[in-house]
Amino acid sequence: MTDLNPSFFGRMSIAFGTFFSVLGNAEFAGQVKRLREAPAAAPAPAPSKPVAPTLKEATPEAALQLLGLLQRDARFIDFVEEDIANYTDADIGAAARLVHDGCRTVLREHFTIRPVRDEAEGSRVTLPDGFDATAIRLTGNVVGKPPFNGSISHRGWKVADVRLPKLADSHDASVVAPAEVEL
Repeated sequence: MTDLNPSFFGRMSIAFGTFFSVLGNAEFAGQVKRLREAPAAAPAPAPSKPVAPTLKEATPEAALQLLGLLQRDARFIDFVEEDIANYTDADIGAAARLVHDGCRTVLREHFTIRPVRDEAEGSRVTLPDGFDATAIRLTGNVVGKPPFNGSISHRGWKVADVRLPKLADSHDASVVAPAEVEL
């Protein structure tokens, strides 16, 4: 059975996977863009029987490029791969602050990220029939049909623009951080 209310880390995994799919697959990103730009007042007619989605393998280059940028500017992989069991909370907090600042720099330099909903978290909202279910996930006791009344527990995020550097054909994107040899 599919968990309709995944944990924070489950949601993070879904978000990263979707994010990298959009980055690595231009056709998928175009489909997401067209879906998001479709007028909300004109919902598509429901198909008579569910159609199985066509799954395509995403190319990893954009995901690897982003991982390389996060490593270069935030030492992200170093931080995640470090065994922190023997460090104090203060040491971990200091390292996390540096990683956070670097990650934030990378995101702001290479992406324009906007909230899905403009209302503040905790605000009451009504979701009409035909709301964008790809941009809004219902949680809690979901029964019946729209309109749904609830409160925003997370505004969501969407990427409005991507500005990743162009890569040369000879670039090996799998090397996200080269080994360093000091002479």
